Amino acid sequence: MARNSQKNGWILLLFILAGIVIGGFLGYLTRDVSWLSWLNYGQEFGIGSPDGSSALQLNLGVIILTFGLSIKITVASIIGVLIAVLGYAKI
Repeated sequence: MARNSQKNGWILLLFILAGIVIGGFLGYLTRDVSWLSWLNYGQEFGIGSPDGSSALQLNLGVIILTFGLSIKITVASIIGVLIAVLGYAKI
């Protein structure tokens, strides 16, 4: 039997990720526009130091592996997620 009546969770995840990326990109584009600069307001957090170097290194002698993660949440990305969830509800 087909599962047409149930929505796929992976599609929702894809919509949310697309909303974050597109919203963050639009926030970045509007950072220099005076009346839209509030869209780029947000907070960045993650693993690493402020100078960009990673906080976690694994030195294996021959190979050095560096791990890091940084996430920036902006007003535009939150709006993008809301639009993505509403768009998902419509399909």
